[in-house]
Amino acid sequence: QVHLVESRGGSVQTGGSLRLSCAGSGYIYTSYCMAWFRQAPGKEREGVATINTGGNTIYADSVKGRFTISRDNAKNTLYLQMNSVKPEDTAMYYCAKGRWNYCSGGLSHRDFTDWGQGTQVIVSS
Repeated sequence: QVHLVESRGGSVQTGGSLRLSCAGSGYIYTSYCMAWFRQAPGKEREGVATINTGGNTIYADSVKGRFTISRDNAKNTLYLQMNSVKPEDTAMYYCAKGRWNYCSGGLSHRDFTDWGQGTQVIVSS
């Protein structure tokens, strides 16, 4: 059974940094596209970034240049380094396991089959 567990999020001031992690188990971690999504109150879940098995990445325009997704295959762990955060980054963040061994090139939640429980990030101004 696939199991994804995000690290605790937290509160950070505008312009600050935060790193999220997500530990995966129950599947061959190295064989799947992985991603971070987020959902703010009253809004739909949106893709933040994806990373394929080879380390190639895609970012939403809203986070490009500020966030970095990475993966440590030896530790079965996915990361999201968040720099220069803004109040609009406030959301519940979810890691997700892809449907295939490649990333589709988009940020659709339909390309992902398994989700973590989510971790709250609050950015104060």
